[in-house]
Amino acid sequence: MNLIKSTGTFSLFVILSRILGYIRDFFIAIYLGSGPIADAFFVAFRIPNTFRRLFAEGTFNAAFVPSYTSELLSSKKKAQRFANSVFNLLVLALLSLTILVEIFMPSFVKLIAPGFSDIDGKFKLATDLTRITFPFLIFISIASFLSAILNSHNKFAAAAAAPLILNVILIICFLIIKRDIDLVYYLSFAITLAGIIQFIFLIVLTRKYFYPSFNFNLQIDNKIKFFFKKLLPSIFSSGVTQINILIGTIIASFQASAVSYLYYADRIYQINLAIAGIAIGIIILPNLSRYIKSKNKSKLEILQNKSLELSLFLSLPATLALIFASEEIVSALFGYGSFNEESVKNSALALFYFALGLPAFSMIKIFSSFIFARNDTKTPFYFSIISVIVNIVISLSLFNKLGFIIIPIATTISSWLNGLLLLIFVLNKNYFSFNNSFFTQLFKIFVANLICMGSFKILVNDLNNYFIFSNSYKFLAIILLVILTFTFYLLISILIKAFKISDIKLNY
Repeated sequence: MNLIKSTGTFSLFVILSRILGYIRDFFIAIYLGSGPIADAFFVAFRIPNTFRRLFAEGTFNAAFVPSYTSELLSSKKKAQRFANSVFNLLVLALLSLTILVEIFMPSFVKLIAPGFSDIDGKFKLATDLTRITFPFLIFISIASFLSAILNSHNKFAAAAAAPLILNVILIICFLIIKRDIDLVYYLSFAITLAGIIQFIFLIVLTRKYFYPSFNFNLQIDNKIKFFFKKLLPSIFSSGVTQINILIGTIIASFQASAVSYLYYADRIYQINLAIAGIAIGIIILPNLSRYIKSKNKSKLEILQNKSLELSLFLSLPATLALIFASEEIVSALFGYGSFNEESVKNSALALFYFALGLPAFSMIKIFSSFIFARNDTKTPFYFSIISVIVNIVISLSLFNKLGFIIIPIATTISSWLNGLLLLIFVLNKNYFSFNNSFFTQLFKIFVANLICMGSFKILVNDLNNYFIFSNSYKFLAIILLVILTFTFYLLISILIKAFKISDIKLNY
């Protein structure tokens, strides 16, 4: 496997998906803004989208890939039998959960948005919309299972491309429906439809490796039991950032428009996290599992160091850019229509504090993969529990005093704690060790970032007039700024060898 090429392929689809996701959110900002209707829709969207992220962005991979890879190394027949057993149990569990939640939907919405009163019909609207969107969970979870099979065979493109479907369908919905009073209902139906299409798309592409067979005469052997014992901890640990954000959404429901502010900020920093953390974590896991199984320590060490190095190379410049120009970025991306100046300032403030945690969010994905590859999902689970508890304590103790802004602060603090605990663990267990070149490369990456951010600040100041709220062309300014800065960063990195072109040809 070529780490950079595989990451590049995966990232290409991720970037395309995020661009379409931005277009989707651009329409949401224009048509819904940050009022009560937007809050209700974001709650309805947050639940299936959180599960999408939990399953699609490494959670299912973490539990499934090491076990499936082990079976695959033994025989294809055993791998097929194992995968089919997991498939049937997953379908049964998802159907049961969906039926249960649909029956008790009002109570469920009270649980995830307790601050919603029925003023302006906010609670009722959120309940109605969540009823429509929740079945998305079934199809997207099965789609994630199919993606994990493809990833196990080092086929990353299809799994990375599948999320495009959701954004394309929602954009089409906006273009057709526009400002109809029932727009949020159409959008909710479109979400579930996208899940169905994504499932069909992936089941066609996995036919070469997996043939699903519905059989509810379940035979649960020790391997299946072992997998499901790993699954729950992996859901929690791999998705700890998303869980923290979900908790933040619950707490933020007590403040008007806060759910919307957090949503827009989350959308921006997630672009980099998807590349610098999630993509790399997903890509390295199958080969990490193989190298551990075959006891190939030299390749294991190289792959682990290179993955961490690449993650920092990609996350650090994004972190600094989001810190130095959070308001300009939010204004350029969403500051139109119903999304007013107050919405821009509050979303930018949330983005600033989320950005401080971006390297930690990425490192959690990388270090967790080091542990997951050893069939250990419990240790990251324990650290994640600590992280979530810290997040809840900080958020609840200071929410009345600081308002919604404590939520990104608490998320960042708890994530750095989680990342530090994971690092200490993998070092103490000898699961990971820094090689001789890592710190030299890290120093070069820091130098490249310092030089790059100097030029970034100059460009932001020079283009300042283009970022005022009333400027209609500020989107073009931010695109120009990103292209120029990233090009300069890449050139500087190549010049001082923080990034080596020769690495593109290397297999790890």
